[in-house]
Amino acid sequence: MEEAMEVRSAIQQVALEHRRRYGYRRVSAELRRRGMLVNHKRVARIMREDNLLAVQPKQFVVTTDSNHDLEVYLNLASRMKLSGINQLWVADITYIRLRAEFVYLAVILDAFSRKVVGWALGRTLASRLAIAALEQAIRKRQPPLGVVHHSDRRVQYASDEYVALLEKHGMIPSMSRPANPYDNASCESFIKTLKREEIYANEYDDLEHLLANLEQFIEQYYNRQRLQLLQGCWRRELKRRPLLQTSSPLGTVHEMAP
Repeated sequence: MEEAMEVRSAIQQVALEHRRRYGYRRVSAELRRRGMLVNHKRVARIMREDNLLAVQPKQFVVTTDSNHDLEVYLNLASRMKLSGINQLWVADITYIRLRAEFVYLAVILDAFSRKVVGWALGRTLASRLAIAALEQAIRKRQPPLGVVHHSDRRVQYASDEYVALLEKHGMIPSMSRPANPYDNASCESFIKTLKREEIYANEYDDLEHLLANLEQFIEQYYNRQRLQLLQGCWRRELKRRPLLQTSSPLGTVHEMAP
């Protein structure tokens, strides 16, 4: 009986630490990491009984507008082999539903570390939104010359103002091929995680309420705790299969620059 209570308490602790963002498989993995072996079916049953199952995602809505006459750049990202941070940044924009309106989030990730290096929230899809995210990333990272910036072909990233900012800081624009989302997979993965683990788990009164939650999720949770867990999984996998170490998309994970 005491052991059963200890297991239930540990499951509750992990689920609540991650604000019901983790499903039973992730909770089971986290328990193993902490030295507690619990069958995943048992974890699922306890989480169901305690109403701790992760919130399920809703349907994704496409917001891309690539019907424009602006220059479209070659896809450089698809041929890159990454060995460190500040080699390839990937960018995307998504929508978020509030009670009375839709708002939009622009994000930029470092493709090697998967860390969010810049983001901006706004009420319109104007180019200024994407520019604000890029300006934040440049300010925080101070990137060296030659960083490749990859995005889809939407008008915000092809605009003269956006491309001029890239060129001003020695960055090289790169764009996805038509109907090929895999070129931007790390950004798509982050947006999926954000919506599943934060957006769909909450209701927001207004833009300011959402902004405060996003800052906590991105800066305090995802960029720190969530990525550390992800990288820990990669390290354990590489130890089990050392021959794959040189071909891992993450490489050997080192400390991530702020």
